[in-house]
Amino acid sequence: MRLLALSLLALALAGSAAASEAKPTAAELESELVCPVCETTLDTSDAPVARRMKAFIRARIAAGDTKSEIKAQLVDQFGTAVLAVPPRKGFDLVAWLLPLAGLGLGVVVVGTLAWRWSHSREEPGVEEELDPALAQRLDDELERFE
Repeated sequence: MRLLALSLLALALAGSAAASEAKPTAAELESELVCPVCETTLDTSDAPVARRMKAFIRARIAAGDTKSEIKAQLVDQFGTAVLAVPPRKGFDLVAWLLPLAGLGLGVVVVGTLAWRWSHSREEPGVEEELDPALAQRLDDELERFE
């Protein structure tokens, strides 16, 4: 039953992703592209070049271009820095892997330090024997209270 539900969910999401690729919206593309001047996403930028890019996006959507085609044309003109999310290939793959590697290294370092700290504590020492006269006096006092 769960497998069927997961399969239906995957099919539903795949359809919307394909529709987004074939018929993108301007708002969708503007949130995925960066203004080359102010280095913020196009939907938050009001720089002249950002306004020209927004007009270009609307014109290309009206012409029937797909999301990938519009992005490819802007990357050809401005370079990969125009993408808000770097591509997952070549040197740009470092932007995806470096945070994961840093997180993994942090887990290893914290785990190692915690293990060392928990194993470096001194074992409780053996208690010293009381002086026999003091032990006798303590026993006598305790008997008096019983």
